[in-house]
Amino acid sequence: MSPAVAVPRPVNRLRGLLESGGTAIGLACHTGDPHVAETLAMAGFDYLYLDQQHSVGALASPVEVLRAAARTGTTPLVRVAANDPVLIGRALDAGAEGVIVPTVESADDARRAVAATHYAPMGTRSWGPTRSAFGLGSDPAAVNDQVLCLVMIETAEGVARAQEIAAIPGVHGVYVGPGDLAVSLGLSPTDGPRDERHRTAVKVICAACDTAGIAAGITGDPRTEAARGFRMVTVGSDIAFLKAGLAEARARRDAFRTTDDKGVATT
Repeated sequence: MSPAVAVPRPVNRLRGLLESGGTAIGLACHTGDPHVAETLAMAGFDYLYLDQQHSVGALASPVEVLRAAARTGTTPLVRVAANDPVLIGRALDAGAEGVIVPTVESADDARRAVAATHYAPMGTRSWGPTRSAFGLGSDPAAVNDQVLCLVMIETAEGVARAQEIAAIPGVHGVYVGPGDLAVSLGLSPTDGPRDERHRTAVKVICAACDTAGIAAGITGDPRTEAARGFRMVTVGSDIAFLKAGLAEARARRDAFRTTDDKGVATT
């Protein structure tokens, strides 16, 4: 009789990296296009989050995008459209290994996000691993040990309660929404993050995460953001890369139009 072969338990690489004190660098997908998501996931970053809050696609179901990102070594996340147990459960059942939950402003908000992310006894997530079994598996206890619940603080009210939000068991990180936070503080969403009030708010969030022993996340340059205390940094997105590529193409076009067909500059 052949000896039983131990089946390795699924591992959430991103959660392991964050809980070991490392810094994760990732990307965002706003288009919801499976091929674009696959291309991003194959680039070798630590995580890729599909944005259902501000995306132009994949709002109804992220299955095809998550399927495209599967088995690439990049941890798939979904930023759900709202702190809603149905949306969170559907994202996880589709194969996300974690969720980013927007507009968390209190400990109760955080508890709701945690409950929706975890199976009993930690939470209230309904068990139905039709596709999620291919990722973190189907055992509730094992999934609870690996799934990620990241909550977003992006309002002045959330900043005021950052300490209590970060301290909720089952919250594995706080992701800062810099644009919405700026608007909440009465600042411009584009220029506001450079304002001292915004910087002070960010310090409060990072300090709360540090005290709770969880990661703070944001979009930006990892060199700058790591120095501010962030250990999860989204460095770019499909839309941002597309805009950058278009800007470069326009520059080449404009340079060409200033020369004649012999390469001589025209004025």
